[in-house]
Amino acid sequence: MSPIPPLPSHHRALTLKSTEVGLELTTVPTPVPSHGTVLVHVEAASVLSYHREIFNGARKYPLPSSTKDGAGFAGGYSAVGRVASVGPDATLLKPGQLVFADCVIHARDDPAGVFYLVGVATGSTDGGRYLANHVWRDGAFAEYVALPLENCVPLDESRLCSAPSAGGLGYSVADLAYASYLLVAYGGLRDIGLEPGETLIVCPATGGFGGAGVMTAVAMGARVIAMGRNATELARLQDRVATTYTAGNSHVETVRITGNMEADAQSLREAARGATVDAVLDFTPPQAAGEFDTPTERDTSIASWRTRKVMYEREDMVLFFKLLEAGLFPRGGGLDGGNENNFAHTKAFGLHQSQEALDAAAEHTGIGRSVVFAPEGMD
Repeated sequence: MSPIPPLPSHHRALTLKSTEVGLELTTVPTPVPSHGTVLVHVEAASVLSYHREIFNGARKYPLPSSTKDGAGFAGGYSAVGRVASVGPDATLLKPGQLVFADCVIHARDDPAGVFYLVGVATGSTDGGRYLANHVWRDGAFAEYVALPLENCVPLDESRLCSAPSAGGLGYSVADLAYASYLLVAYGGLRDIGLEPGETLIVCPATGGFGGAGVMTAVAMGARVIAMGRNATELARLQDRVATTYTAGNSHVETVRITGNMEADAQSLREAARGATVDAVLDFTPPQAAGEFDTPTERDTSIASWRTRKVMYEREDMVLFFKLLEAGLFPRGGGLDGGNENNFAHTKAFGLHQSQEALDAAAEHTGIGRSVVFAPEGMD
């Protein structure tokens, strides 16, 4: 367990006051944890491929109000860091522990009905907007982030980060932030009860979440048919899985989407090799949405179902990291220039490099590719 620096009165954060200006590096007060709260010293914060479009206003996401003290809010997504301080009711989390800090905030008195992604959007409910504006406002694009206790999962640092020669998996902390992509697929696949040996179609599989879906499904023991339009990325995906998971290509087949429904259906039947397709993991981007044109409309439709969870829940996170710690994913590969066939090929940026990081995240996509802010290590 590594030491953490003493808590400063203020810290740096990338805050958004308006989409016209975009993210700005500012100095903000450091929160003091109260009951139900943990303060995390951020070591690697995931940057989404479409974060640039959120913070420049191209994607009309509902964002927290910027009128509170004129301070804006810190952007973000999920992160990996160390517990800096906890409230008086914490029993599991201890200062210095390495944790996964999750961005999905649920209302404690209505967890199924009120949820949103802190640092990304407020969601579509009055409860989500209230929490995003007044309680859990700031995301992990900062040196410190305050979150509910239940949003942090302790990580077995020795197992995950030690060298293979010492019985570890060789992941860097920045590698581990890639879990923020993998978890989205894992939550959905666990929700539908995907079993080892079943056949899953992932479509499209060439983006960040689709590629992570392929990795996750293979780790869970499924056979995957990966669909996409980008032939080069499909070939990279198949080669990567073949290299890191198995001596042959038996776990993954690829099908290029041509737009000809009859031809694509025939290609799927051939890829299935007579097996029944048990499930489809759909990561269709919003640009392809027809019936639902805005995030608010989609969020409203999802909230009305009340039959399936959105994203994942704490139990999913706990079980996912057991899967990771068991060694069912590829081993670690290191930062910038690491082997593309390792767990994650991660590009890290300092908080002062916000535009560079957002631009890189938009381009560095696909299976195993990740971009993070490393507030301390890169500044």
